[in-house]
Amino acid sequence: MHKPVLYQEIIHALQPRSGGRYVDGTLGAGGHARGILEACAPDGQLLGLDVDPQALAIARETLAPYEGRVHLAQASHITLDEQLASLRWDGVDGIILDLGASSMQFDNPERGFSFMQDGPLDMRFGINVTMRAEEIVNTFDEKELTEIIFKYGEDRDARRIARAIVNSRPLHTTGQLVAAIEKASPRRGDRVHPATQTFQALRIVVNDELAAVEKTLPQAVASLKTGGRCAVISFHSLEDRIVKEFFRGQSRDLINPPYERIYEVERGAVVKLVNKKPILPSAEEMKDNPRSRSAKLRVIEKL
Repeated sequence: MHKPVLYQEIIHALQPRSGGRYVDGTLGAGGHARGILEACAPDGQLLGLDVDPQALAIARETLAPYEGRVHLAQASHITLDEQLASLRWDGVDGIILDLGASSMQFDNPERGFSFMQDGPLDMRFGINVTMRAEEIVNTFDEKELTEIIFKYGEDRDARRIARAIVNSRPLHTTGQLVAAIEKASPRRGDRVHPATQTFQALRIVVNDELAAVEKTLPQAVASLKTGGRCAVISFHSLEDRIVKEFFRGQSRDLINPPYERIYEVERGAVVKLVNKKPILPSAEEMKDNPRSRSAKLRVIEKL
């Protein structure tokens, strides 16, 4: 099984130990989880969460040798508090969030995440997500599409791409969407494919990804024991900005100066930044796994 992104860096960051309790909030195929369970043997435990039933099925096989030490649930990481309460865990020693779509989701054309293979315009992480990408591209007006592609895809050609999508309706497959995008923004040599940012934007909106990150991070920090660590891998600037700003905010003292009231509630720093700058994949990893090239890892430790 191919090792997941920043595998060694995650194990080093979390420092799993015997008897510890850990959470993989984005379980995927179970690669990171397996490494954590190996490192916290013989009696460390892990809670694994994923909304994707296909990912969970694969992870169950991957993690079968650790039966008795692993607890899996088909659930989003935004339900972290609820999941910990169901296990009666009053705190954890480490949490990992590997944000975005997984490699196996990209590799399955039926999921609609990849512009490299033709498939239905789906892009849902889990079966409980009600809106598909097909609904967005066929029913949202040009202004709404422009805003989505510019805000979540950070694409300067957003207006032209949105107009091309509207003029090419109806669109039912990823191939049809790519063809519409290429009309507005043709491929230029070895540059990033013009569909990359639009597909990213649609996926973010379908799964409400940024809001999920914002809801999960406070729960993650609150659930950590003293000395516990949270490691987050992000793959684009919007996610990374949310993680960076939240971690920085939690690492600052909120103390009012004399005769002034800036903060309603004063507090000391809650966490410390283990790495002030993001940890990036090595050149060797990027060569072996090109999808890792945009990964950024940020780690905090609970005070």
